[in-house]
Amino acid sequence: MIWVNGRGGDQHNVHPAIMTAADTARPQLKIRSVALDTGRENVVVISRRSRALRPEVFSGFSRVELRCNSRTLLATLLITDDDALVGPDEIGLSEPALRRFAEPAGTLATVSPAAPPDSLEAVRAKIRGETLSDQAIAAVIDDLAHYRYSDMEIAAFLIGSASFMTSGELLALTRAMANAGTQLKWPEPVVVDKHCIGGIPGNRTSMVVVPIVAAHGLTIPKTSSRAIPSPAGTADTMEVLARVNVGAEEMKSIVAACNGCVIWGGHVNLSPADDVLISVERPLSLDTREQMVASILSKKLAAGSTHLLLDLPVGPTAKLTSGAEAMRLRKLFEFVGDRFGLKVEVITTDGRQPIGNGIGPVLEARDVMAVLGNEPSAPVDLREKSLRLAAHLLEYDPKLRGGAGYARARELLDSGVALKQMLKIIDAQGPSECRSELGDLAFDVRAERDGVVSAIDCLRLNRLARTAGAPVNKGSGIRLFKKIGDRVDQGEPLYRVFTCDPSEHDLAVAAAGANHGYAFADGANGRP
Repeated sequence: MIWVNGRGGDQHNVHPAIMTAADTARPQLKIRSVALDTGRENVVVISRRSRALRPEVFSGFSRVELRCNSRTLLATLLITDDDALVGPDEIGLSEPALRRFAEPAGTLATVSPAAPPDSLEAVRAKIRGETLSDQAIAAVIDDLAHYRYSDMEIAAFLIGSASFMTSGELLALTRAMANAGTQLKWPEPVVVDKHCIGGIPGNRTSMVVVPIVAAHGLTIPKTSSRAIPSPAGTADTMEVLARVNVGAEEMKSIVAACNGCVIWGGHVNLSPADDVLISVERPLSLDTREQMVASILSKKLAAGSTHLLLDLPVGPTAKLTSGAEAMRLRKLFEFVGDRFGLKVEVITTDGRQPIGNGIGPVLEARDVMAVLGNEPSAPVDLREKSLRLAAHLLEYDPKLRGGAGYARARELLDSGVALKQMLKIIDAQGPSECRSELGDLAFDVRAERDGVVSAIDCLRLNRLARTAGAPVNKGSGIRLFKKIGDRVDQGEPLYRVFTCDPSEHDLAVAAAGANHGYAFADGANGRP
């Protein structure tokens, strides 16, 4: 990301460049838009026959600095022999790079080799096993938040930090990440939030909890994530019902009117360094407890929360597979929360199977609205878990008697007040432009034997739903017919897979055929 005068989202990241004599003397290249989605990495493309520079000059340099008017951009360099892509007098910018640079195609710019960020010395020190100072960690996070690191350099920092991290480093990392982007402040003394560490399909409790808590009168500005390894994040599911790309000022007005919201946190630019780290963590399957704690708590601190309820699902295919793991993680969350004055309450929940009947944005949104509407077909597990979580948050209200949270939450849900509050939030956020229909291609996955469902592989179903096209195609996903403890007959459907594209349909059929993710026992004795 380009940087400037402070911190902020893409549209604000412009840094005044100082033009040198070398800059003005070097021939300039014309900016060209190149239709490449390079994710979070800035990429520029030059011709091997470039008139402004000899590519061999850049041998050994993977990063370059682009300058134009008062702006600079650090980017990864690619060289092409295809003049149809980029001509000798042009420099091609990938879609993210062009958006961040904020100069139109056709503008002239200079390009030069980029010196590595000074903070990389701290990364090398961490790899050598040294403990980093608060200042060193802050410098690394600042460079990460402003896209000065390549993916390789980000990976080096993550791997170095994964080997060991002291409690002091964890506190410094959390503080630096929270300070790197937008920091929200609220007039109310109690601002509540809930968060789940993820991994459980269909677990859309936030979308039920927020309207219950907001209807009671507590402030709950919920900033949610989009899916990375899962078939739907809360923001992806909410986007079926309402607009989630909301800026900070508009978010404040929504919360003022409704006591709460459910929006995409990335658009508000909370803890932007975390988004950068996650983009590299997930492909590498790096998910250390320290990084998880810093990631979650930095966003909650930046969002202005005073009280946080954390949901830690435990199950054979969840992120946490044992109560002992959950206990260690709970203590880490509490330790960091205490140091920053954030009241953290941690509860463990059943992570043995999906929550609700649907997996994927449209199906999950339907589950949520069925629960809020008290429909007879609404999933009982989603309703009960949401009530339990809402009860904990409601008891942060000093006016509510201890132990009365669950009864109050159920009252707000059963009376329809929570549904009215959700509709008010949807109206305030504005209509979604996303498709809300299910995919028109579907197939059933059936039991190959009689028995009782004894286990469901959450990871397998997550992967299958993504193979089917979720969350990119919001109408793709899985509708569950059977849960653990249900009896099934041979040939009876376990679930139905919805897809929107013939090729994704074929891939999903093959994936389900290879492993449908269900295990069976013979009956009451539980014998497989």
